[in-house]
Amino acid sequence: MDFSIASILALDGVTNGAVYALLATATVLLFAVTRVIFIPQGEFVAFAALTLALLQTGKVPGTVWLLLIMAVLVALTTLVQGLRQGRPTALLLREAGLTLAVPVAVAALAITVAPMQLPLVAQALLTLAIVTPLGGLTYRLAYESLADASVLVLLIVSVGVHFALVGLGLYFFGAEGFRNPSFWDERFSAGPLMLSGQTIIIFLASAALIVMLWLYFERTLSGKALRATAVNRLGARLMGIPTTSAGRLSFTMAAFIGALSGLLIGPTTTVFYDSGFLIGLKGFVAAVVGGLASYPLALVGALGVGLLESFGAFWASAYKEVIVFSTILPVLLWRSLRDPHHEED
Repeated sequence: MDFSIASILALDGVTNGAVYALLATATVLLFAVTRVIFIPQGEFVAFAALTLALLQTGKVPGTVWLLLIMAVLVALTTLVQGLRQGRPTALLLREAGLTLAVPVAVAALAITVAPMQLPLVAQALLTLAIVTPLGGLTYRLAYESLADASVLVLLIVSVGVHFALVGLGLYFFGAEGFRNPSFWDERFSAGPLMLSGQTIIIFLASAALIVMLWLYFERTLSGKALRATAVNRLGARLMGIPTTSAGRLSFTMAAFIGALSGLLIGPTTTVFYDSGFLIGLKGFVAAVVGGLASYPLALVGALGVGLLESFGAFWASAYKEVIVFSTILPVLLWRSLRDPHHEED
C-alpha cells in the first residue's frame, strides 16, 4: 500500500461512513425518543433505492401497494380499538380518514405519473413521499400499543418487524438487484483522488441533516420535548407533551432519513431487497459508539466504521464484515466498565 492507494481507500471509507452516519443518526433519534432499537432501519434504505429503480423503468413500485395496505390496516385498527373504548363513531371515522388521506393521495400520484418517466430529481422526491409515511405507519402497527414496554420487548418486536419487511421486500421487488443513476455525473481530480459529484452530494446531505437534527434536539423546545418522552413518558404526558405524536413523528423522521440514505447509496452499489440489513447494522454499530445518545459521537463512529470497512476490504476482503462488527465488542466492554449497572430492588 502506498499513499495513493491509502487516499483512495480513505475517500471510499469516508463516503460510506457519511451514509452510515445518517443511519446512525436515525437509530439515535428513535432510541432517544421511543427507546426502540430499530433493527429494520436499513429496510427503508433498500425500499427507497428499489422504488426509485422501478420508477426509472416506468413501473409502479411495490412500496405504493405496501403503503396502501399498511394505511388500511392502521385505519381498521383505529376503528376497532376506538369502538372497544366507546369513543364516538364520527370521531373515529374522521381519524381513519386522516390516516388514509396522505397514503391514498401519494399512491394516486405515483400510479398516475410512474409511466411518464419524470426527471430523476422528481422521481427522487416521489420516492421520499412514498417511503417516508411507512415509518409512522410501522410505529402505529407494531410499537404504539407497546410504548410503555421494556427495551427488551421493543427489541424483540423490532426483530419481528425486520423479518416481516424483508419478506415483503422480496414479494414486492423480487430477488433482482438494481443500481440507480447518479444525481451528478461530474468528476473532480485532486492528486491521486477522483472525486465524483455523487460523493459530494453524499457529504453535503449527510452533514446538513446531522447538523439540523443536532440543533433541533439540543437547541429547540420541541426537540427537548421529544427527548423527554424517552426519559419519563408519564412525566412528559403530565407536562402536556403528546407522547403518541412524538413516537409517530420520530419514526416518520427516521423513515425519511432511511429513504434519503437509499437515494444516496443507490448509485454507488447494487441494492437488493435484503441489502438494507447489513447497511443498517453498520449504522447501528456507529450509533453504539455514540452511546445511542450523542449525534456527534455517532458521526465519528460512522466515519470510523466506513474507514475500517474500506481498509479491511483491502487487507482481508473475506473478513471485512467480521472486522467491522467486531469493533462493537470493545466499545460495549468499555461502556460497561465505565458505567457499571447495579441490581435493582
